[in-house]
Amino acid sequence: MGCLACEQTTTGGREQTLHDGVAVYTQYMTPDLIKAIAYQGADPADDPRWAESGASTRTEYGTWARHCCGMAGLQMVLDHRDGHAPPMMELLRGCVSYGGYVEDDQGAIKGLYYQPFADYVRAEHGLDATVHPHLTMQEVPDLLAAGNLVMASVHKEIRRPDRPAPGQGGHLVLVTGYDHGTVHFLNPSGHTANARRATLPAEVFGSFFGGRGIALALG
Repeated sequence: MGCLACEQTTTGGREQTLHDGVAVYTQYMTPDLIKAIAYQGADPADDPRWAESGASTRTEYGTWARHCCGMAGLQMVLDHRDGHAPPMMELLRGCVSYGGYVEDDQGAIKGLYYQPFADYVRAEHGLDATVHPHLTMQEVPDLLAAGNLVMASVHKEIRRPDRPAPGQGGHLVLVTGYDHGTVHFLNPSGHTANARRATLPAEVFGSFFGGRGIALALG
């Protein structure tokens, strides 16, 4: 799925920066099941391709897959840099070891916590990750132009942008480009092909955007 030869295409500075050729990874191994999982109550553990995630059991996959948007985003970045990426659950276990996710005594999962995630990817994958707890839409093009991909916190319903945003933040997508007011991004839980590799006007994207994210340098 990788593209070792892919390069950033920059025309006109910050107003047009496109990181071409980034492969889409989803947090569910069977993309065609995402609609049923998201809107029809389907259990991720029933995904017939669960083992491709690197999970030890269906139960492990079913427990964690809903929380793995950040790990799928990390797969996209690593694949773009290296031409391949470790399995999603392998990345998740590494992130947990740094405190990026915490499971409490009742089994509730908290995270992704940005700074432990940044520490993990820097130490274990050699990625220069910078946490932006306060990030504006105006700053995103500058980060892209500086050679970063950007994990942005958005509401999960960004996959149906024809509807008003019901909130902001809580789900991570990977922003790969900005083109004269249009945001290009990859959504690990997109329920259609167009929702997974998407473009939206910046003002629409901003209505779902939680004002925080993580910049991941490709250099």
